[in-house]
Amino acid sequence: MTHEFVTASYARTLSIGQHKKKCPACSPTRKKKGDLSLSIQVTTEFMVYNCHHCGFSGRHDYPEKKVQMNNLTATKKPAPIKHEPLTEEAMSWLSLRGISKETATEAGLLSCMHYINSEGAEIPCIAFPYVVNGKGVGHKIRGIKTKGFSCTAPLRSFFNLDRVDRGDFLYIVEGEMDALSLIECGMTSVISVPNGALGKVKDRVPDKEDDLAFQFLWDAKGLLDECSRIIIATDNDSAGQAMAEELARRIGKDRCWKVNWPEGYKDANEILIATGKDNLERILKNHSPWPVAGIYDAKHFYDQVMNVYEQGLGKGLSTGYMDVDEIYTIAMGQLTVVTGIPGHGKSEFIDQVMMNLAKNHDYKFAVCSFENEPRLHIPKLMSKHCGKPFFTGPNDRMSPSEMDQSLQFVNDHFTFLYQADGSQATLDDIISRLKIAVMRHGISGAVIDPYNYIEKPRDMAETDWISDLLTRLRMFAQAHDIHLWFVAHPTKQQKENGTIPPPKGYDIAGSAAWFAKADFGLTVHRPEPTSPRSEIHVWKCRFSWLGQCGKADLIFDKVTSRYNPMPTYYYSKPEEIVVNAPF
Repeated sequence: MTHEFVTASYARTLSIGQHKKKCPACSPTRKKKGDLSLSIQVTTEFMVYNCHHCGFSGRHDYPEKKVQMNNLTATKKPAPIKHEPLTEEAMSWLSLRGISKETATEAGLLSCMHYINSEGAEIPCIAFPYVVNGKGVGHKIRGIKTKGFSCTAPLRSFFNLDRVDRGDFLYIVEGEMDALSLIECGMTSVISVPNGALGKVKDRVPDKEDDLAFQFLWDAKGLLDECSRIIIATDNDSAGQAMAEELARRIGKDRCWKVNWPEGYKDANEILIATGKDNLERILKNHSPWPVAGIYDAKHFYDQVMNVYEQGLGKGLSTGYMDVDEIYTIAMGQLTVVTGIPGHGKSEFIDQVMMNLAKNHDYKFAVCSFENEPRLHIPKLMSKHCGKPFFTGPNDRMSPSEMDQSLQFVNDHFTFLYQADGSQATLDDIISRLKIAVMRHGISGAVIDPYNYIEKPRDMAETDWISDLLTRLRMFAQAHDIHLWFVAHPTKQQKENGTIPPPKGYDIAGSAAWFAKADFGLTVHRPEPTSPRSEIHVWKCRFSWLGQCGKADLIFDKVTSRYNPMPTYYYSKPEEIVVNAPF
């Protein structure tokens, strides 16, 4: 009920700008019950909130942008600020923070009197202009005598974006004062995220609400694509590091470097004030590659080695089935090759695993399924979510309200790569759209189903093409920290003792690379075509702590399109199998 409490209590009462309130999620259990740890930003279109203590966060969109706030209609444009050149008071405050008048003037800073909600009064402030393509889109407002913030419009672009010297490298920092600190050191390629860090480190991926704050990254895609080295210098706290991880994951860790702040310092401005420009410049230039690929000394991995020493290797994320988890778990940055005889349910199984991860871990996915049109694929996912059939039949179908809920869940967690023009997809096209899905939607996994719909270059042998294709996809999964499932059909197999055995990696058409390049090799097999019993075979496991070669049994329920755990007893007649849903 905490999210409902925030929207009901604050959505219609707070003015446009930044606010501090008690967090309904953690305040009742804290010693400092009056601590205003919940930061709220209100714009004309939405409200976002984040607790800097417990990480509770979310967003509320105003329906049709007609919500009344403090007797002002949200559809009205905010009045422009009454600004003037920097006053002596403002310049004195900036000087104490290590920022010269030349830097402040270059960045276009202004003085103004502005109402700051946390102070309950109009106070002297500094206005940081946000400019995109030569056009001002708003100002971030900061009190001089207080850390209260406000803004004149929703800020969805990087600060200092129009003043960047385009080149081979670019610094990304977390706040306007940090950007000014780097400019003070002579850096000309520096931008700042507009609303600070909104995440808290959790399983190496920020919570889903943080995705709502990343439009600025997508809008700057052209600039980011030009840079071969993007240096991330966000704050040295949990939220800042979560922001850094998400930025690197979306941009591509192969192009990202990081600044390592000295112990005891949080950000660039703190170091500028305490140690001066020369030391800050030295730290900034001593950035290190993001730990993805390359050659590093052993000390680079010290923290990871200590974590393994203290906690062991652990396992990947659960598939949602205990029996399957014994042989197969999900880890980011890996490639699973999936095969099986057509019609035996391999695509349904991967859909089920993605649905389980979406439900249990709030993960998002991109689906490139050439044999499943979205209009038919989405109802299958909805049935897996709801546990009821989408279409009419002998069983009760999902109600209109259940359909709405399931459709919303699928919309929130699945993105579809669809060849609407009927053309054959190329690998470059698929990877390009996957990059967009990572940046725009923050996906944690993707599926390509099946291989034979991808156009092969005419001048390459199929064996070489498959090897190159798998190499590029595996490197993409590692660079963007996602799990990638790639479905491929086997060659036509011969019966053994009257039955067709489950195909394995070397049975997939075209190349032995299907086995060699996979982190996991998986087969979904139905030994009796009339039976709902399905076998999950693992024939390749690169890392023993994530699984092992072996077999697990599941039951497929055609009514709900769900896979369910094998019941403790199994009748000889398939129609008498008792199915228990896993949710």
